[in-house]
Amino acid sequence: MTLIDNLVRSTTDYPGRVAYVYNGVETTYEELYEQVHHTASYLATAGIGSGDHVALLLSNSPEFVIAYYGILLSGAAVVPINPSYTAHELQFILHNSGARMAIAMSVLLPAFETMRPQLPELQTVVLAGVEETSAPWTVPFHKMIAYTNSRWKAPVIDGEDRAVILYTSGTTGTPKGAILTHRNMASNADAISQYLGVYTKDTFVAVLPMFHVFCMTVCLNAPIANGAKILILPRFGPKQLIELIEERQATIFAGVPAMYNFIMQQQDLSPSALASLRICVSGGAAMPVALLHEFEKRFDKVISEGYGLSEAAPVTAFNPVEGVRKPGSVGVDIPGVTNKVVDAEGRELERGEVGELIVRGPNVMVGYLNLPEDTAVALRDGWLYTGDMAYMDEDGYVFIVDRKKDMILVGGYNVYPREVEEVLYMHPLVVEAAVIGVPDENFGERVQAYVVRKDESLTENELYEHCSHDLARYKVPKDIIFIEELPKNTTGKILRRSLKDRVVK
Repeated sequence: MTLIDNLVRSTTDYPGRVAYVYNGVETTYEELYEQVHHTASYLATAGIGSGDHVALLLSNSPEFVIAYYGILLSGAAVVPINPSYTAHELQFILHNSGARMAIAMSVLLPAFETMRPQLPELQTVVLAGVEETSAPWTVPFHKMIAYTNSRWKAPVIDGEDRAVILYTSGTTGTPKGAILTHRNMASNADAISQYLGVYTKDTFVAVLPMFHVFCMTVCLNAPIANGAKILILPRFGPKQLIELIEERQATIFAGVPAMYNFIMQQQDLSPSALASLRICVSGGAAMPVALLHEFEKRFDKVISEGYGLSEAAPVTAFNPVEGVRKPGSVGVDIPGVTNKVVDAEGRELERGEVGELIVRGPNVMVGYLNLPEDTAVALRDGWLYTGDMAYMDEDGYVFIVDRKKDMILVGGYNVYPREVEEVLYMHPLVVEAAVIGVPDENFGERVQAYVVRKDESLTENELYEHCSHDLARYKVPKDIIFIEELPKNTTGKILRRSLKDRVVK
């Protein structure tokens, strides 16, 4: 089972079916495969093949889809990188991955000119969005996909071959490259397809960043494996998203909680605008239960929340699309994957007890690139230790409590930020909230909350009183700081570490 097998099968079975739509232009599976084949033959002629890594620094676009599968067809592995990273961040990943080629947005050319002396392994940079290039080590993207080599034959790709090197976000330290094989990626796309009940006639919205594994698996690999259609949006904007869903009658939307929150802020939006959607899924961050209920009440759409992480390609659990859905839970095991909650010694805990979530399945990475010690910590006895604190109920539904490293210790008592955030979100004037622990000379740590409010009528005292009704005294925020906007990464996940950095400064 490989990602290339999936593309070839869909091209063979549905050559004239639309694979993706971008800016109103439709491209069929037959046309997509031809573009992918040209790309792979160019890469092979440039000396790229099995064992090589090619960096991909593109926003959501046809170029991303073509380059992604073109790299895979050549036998190389894809290293997706957020194109908005700084030169310092880019250089680290390019050097660490040993990328021999990069396919990037043209605006990154100055950054590459600066970085090249420190990247001896990087031979060529293919630039999207330019007609010509002057530097001898650069090539325009359009020339790559127009390249033909009739003598080139695609290599045989095995399920255990490297497909993607995914670098963790770096929110808890230096990014690590998770090595994911074709089997890891393809099995997760297949499991998601089974679990959600994906059909060939489905139309997916790809507005999450394609360089992020959530979009890569759910909105790219899964639809392509099923011969479905992908609507590509270059960036998130609630109005543009809603218009596209209505115009193209999209059936599956995957987003992070922040996207659902922004949709909710559209006061003049008719519920009928989202009528075509049959599946709404949320992931990437915890969905506040209050937001979930408000969205579902307004639009009459059930949101199925799931859980995943880069090291698991990424999905391990999901709430059923049909069947019992438990708000606040990330659902149950998807096909072929097992979730378990354990104590510090790795012993499985009783249902309802909080411990570390560990997972096992064909989607779990083979390890971190060039980091055997970190690999040994993360992978033990066939299980991936996620670093997330969770519990399971009697039906096997997983409830994420919080990141192990985000837990706040107040006078010896554990406080999980998400629990406090859920209560804050229940206040009608709270738009967003994030909770962190800060040093306290009396109790070790105290709870500090950052809140985005709908208007200035909401006061700190009102929120203190609100929290006191539902939280034990030691869990109630001692500091409430109103803020215009919470810091987020490109997938919409709130960055607690950025808030902690403010405290340090």
